[in-house]
Amino acid sequence: MDAQIAQDNWIDRFAGLSRLEPAIKDLLVTRSQVVDMPLGAMIFGPDKSPENLLLLLSGTVRVQQTSEAGREVVLYRVHAGESCVLTTACLLAYEDYSAEGIAETEVQAVAIPRKVFDDLISQSEAFRNFVFTAYSKRITDLFHVIDEIAFRRMDIRLAQKLLELEKGGVVKSTHQKMAAELGTAREVISRQLSEFQRRDWIVQTRGQIELKDRASIEKLGASET
Repeated sequence: MDAQIAQDNWIDRFAGLSRLEPAIKDLLVTRSQVVDMPLGAMIFGPDKSPENLLLLLSGTVRVQQTSEAGREVVLYRVHAGESCVLTTACLLAYEDYSAEGIAETEVQAVAIPRKVFDDLISQSEAFRNFVFTAYSKRITDLFHVIDEIAFRRMDIRLAQKLLELEKGGVVKSTHQKMAAELGTAREVISRQLSEFQRRDWIVQTRGQIELKDRASIEKLGASET
């Protein structure tokens, strides 16, 4: 994407910002910057203070937390047209990050400096509405993730994840990566995949899972309990 074009018209990509007063729009465009980040870049990390609110124009950022024992849990992803709920929370509370954001793809985003964010939160009702509407939606999504981890059966969640990641009947992923996605231990995933293989639903090879009986996996994934 051409950075200059994005710098001039990125506000139109966000419905809430397109309704801002002309003077506020001009301020955002002139005081913000379009930034590009490569695949694998750490967008933010634990104990670092946010310097900008990032609005994604393209790409995906994975937000994850790592325990003291080294276990990773994927909290959520930020996609084009969205902002990061953790960044918003840290900006509002003047706190450091407690998780990390990793670019899963090449990412282009608008960086709104903290000073501009603070000024507009206090001065512009339309900007406040934009920020808090996005914030409340992402918080709802995050509670859904917590509910899934705490209350939904792992075999059902794993079946759903296999169907989500499958391309051409094959899932290219490791047990560790899927454990991070589902908020559990690698051993739990390995045990459940072995059970799926025993049922002749899948065939496992190194770094790859072939879905042999997609119908049975779909049926399990559609289960309520």
